[in-house]
Amino acid sequence: MRHDPASGAVVIMLRSLKMYGMSQAVTDLIEQGAPAFDAAVPILSQLLKAELTEREVRSIAYHLKVARFPAYKDLSGFDFASSEINEATVRQLHRCEFLEGVRPIRAATSSETRRRYW
Repeated sequence: MRHDPASGAVVIMLRSLKMYGMSQAVTDLIEQGAPAFDAAVPILSQLLKAELTEREVRSIAYHLKVARFPAYKDLSGFDFASSEINEATVRQLHRCEFLEGVRPIRAATSSETRRRYW
């Protein structure tokens, strides 16, 4: 039996995908030293990487769906014509123009406003 890192990686990927029967079959092919298998290792490796990626994407999509996060929305997709909302006001608020005229205030603490009754 010879040790080929690419073939070993295929076995590891198959086990991570929980394809134990295929993993055992690939191990047997590695032990036999089949030249046809050696030629197929790069293609098999690419297919397994694609499968791992696809499963990861599906898992993330599933978890996002289960978490029920709200869908991302922005003002470009909002239809102001079918709403009672004033578009100019919303766009002004979105640009934070109301902050331009803000002045700092000083909040009085309770010790400054406490009255003393003698």
